[in-house]
Amino acid sequence: MSSKPSHVGPSGLPILTLGALGVVYGDIGTSPLYALREVFAPGHVPLTSDNVFGVLSLVFWSISVIVSLKYVALILRADNNGEGGLIAMLALASQAVKGRPLLRRRLLALGIFGTAIFFGDGVITPAVSVLGAMEGLEVAAPALKQFVVPLSLGVLTGLFVMQRHGTGGIGKFFGPVTATWFVVIAALGLVHIIENPNVIGALSPHHALRFMWAQPRTAFIALGFIVLCVTGAEALYADMGHFGKKPIRLAWFALVMPALLLNYFGQGALLLATPDKAANPFYEMAPAWALGPLIALATAAAVIASQALISAAFSITKQAIQLGYMPRLRILHTSVKEAGQIYVPFVNWSLYVCIVGAVIGFESSGRLASAYGITVTIDMLITTIMTFFVVRYGWRLPWTLCFAATGFFFLVDLTYFGANIVKVFEGGWFPLLIGAVVFTLMMTWKQGRRQMADRLREDALQLKGFLDTVFVSPPTRVSGTAVFLISEQGLTPSALLHNLKHNKVLHETNLFVTVKHHEIPWIGFDRRAEIESLGHGCWQVVLHFGFKNEPDVPEALALLRAPGLELDDMETSYFLSRDIVIPTFGKGMADWREKLFAGMHRNAAGAADFLSLPTNRVVELGAKVEI
Repeated sequence: MSSKPSHVGPSGLPILTLGALGVVYGDIGTSPLYALREVFAPGHVPLTSDNVFGVLSLVFWSISVIVSLKYVALILRADNNGEGGLIAMLALASQAVKGRPLLRRRLLALGIFGTAIFFGDGVITPAVSVLGAMEGLEVAAPALKQFVVPLSLGVLTGLFVMQRHGTGGIGKFFGPVTATWFVVIAALGLVHIIENPNVIGALSPHHALRFMWAQPRTAFIALGFIVLCVTGAEALYADMGHFGKKPIRLAWFALVMPALLLNYFGQGALLLATPDKAANPFYEMAPAWALGPLIALATAAAVIASQALISAAFSITKQAIQLGYMPRLRILHTSVKEAGQIYVPFVNWSLYVCIVGAVIGFESSGRLASAYGITVTIDMLITTIMTFFVVRYGWRLPWTLCFAATGFFFLVDLTYFGANIVKVFEGGWFPLLIGAVVFTLMMTWKQGRRQMADRLREDALQLKGFLDTVFVSPPTRVSGTAVFLISEQGLTPSALLHNLKHNKVLHETNLFVTVKHHEIPWIGFDRRAEIESLGHGCWQVVLHFGFKNEPDVPEALALLRAPGLELDDMETSYFLSRDIVIPTFGKGMADWREKLFAGMHRNAAGAADFLSLPTNRVVELGAKVEI
């Protein structure tokens, strides 16, 4: 699909809301499996009545401030033509400060780092969610503990194997299953709240304030695990383009937030009554007869949460490729109806290998939880910083209002980040390492492409001058249309030079096409193509795509209208330059980065598939480029 899909009207609001439950809230919805358990785990926060009230109060106000106020009330307003997510926010922020080149470069680097960190989160979320669900087996029968890791690996393996087939067949069940999950966890919590209604008093902020004042060190440790209650909040913004603001807000306030709070407060009531059940308060809330079905439902919810994140990883990869921060990868469409349903084999199996390593290495959701919060808080901080530049320079709101709005959230995010940074050596290094590797790859690719473009520009001939020279003594013309792809408008494609040198012919019609990807999500058909006549049956064409558009060149060329230009698909050939990168040491990037870039460029997927060119009408001509 090349233009932006339209949202369903008001009559479709219930359907969109149900769909949002399955995609947007899977991650935050599975947090009750392990969040409070980790707060009161041995060596963290002592299990006392005052501490339970203090922690529950912090949970309530964290969810209210970070999710309800920051994301629902503020961040959802900062949409990029209806789209959300860190890349959409990055594009907005960079456009807002485009008159400040140095600031723009720093914001771009910061945003790309946040995008890279997301892949670290993408490893931890499926591992911790599925392990957390499977650990219910230990409550049902302690002897089954030895099967938790193998069963978790089995579930995760099945999940990644099915990616190549898409989720169209089972995706329709995600919303109903997740809705059932929220209703069940709400009911579990409500039962215990009724038994100990005093726990509702934790809604008062004075319990949180007293806890932090009386035990600052303990409260600081608690914050490092309380942040687990808001993991997945960024999905509210990231998936805005799929469902719209209203369904996401309705699902949050009508079901998700009440269900989460009821469950957390129910766990708190259970711990006040029976402190010895702190090892796994979520599953201890359920009666013995319900443990089996609850484990099955929790596993289904964890799989749905994992699926949403895997799909997001595919989508972000595709967007990063189109913005020039990743090499072209093989992308398969798993649905003929939905263009957004894609499968990226390299990303799929890279995530799988890292997740298997996390499950085997950490062995429990408790140990993984220590590694979880740091990536989440980094992305929260980066989102807040980006939001400041959007509201200040994009919306042009007063300084005082911008600082007051984003400054408050920045301090909250910074506090949670500080509480998690101390856990780097307890497992936080793992997602940070993954993020650092991805960031290095992305920045190396971007800088390498820039150096490569500079070198090509130095050696290239201006197209208009070259054509004037050619037509002084014109070569033999052959029927049909030749489409020459060139990365920079106005330069002579090396494929044209090789064609004239070796074949000594020129087609009757020649299009010199430059594909440009812009920092906005969607560009409609009415702004897709620009065309300029160069004479002698030659035209210069620029095609514009947003980072969420499908870059379909033949489809875009079919939109061209110009006097004397007639295109026949069966008479059109596409000429591409297949550049071979040769690293030259001593200039540009560090030697190891130039070798890395050359390897990435050599292994990148072909431009023909990425641009949707018909493979039986593509001619690739090679050239060497030294960087």
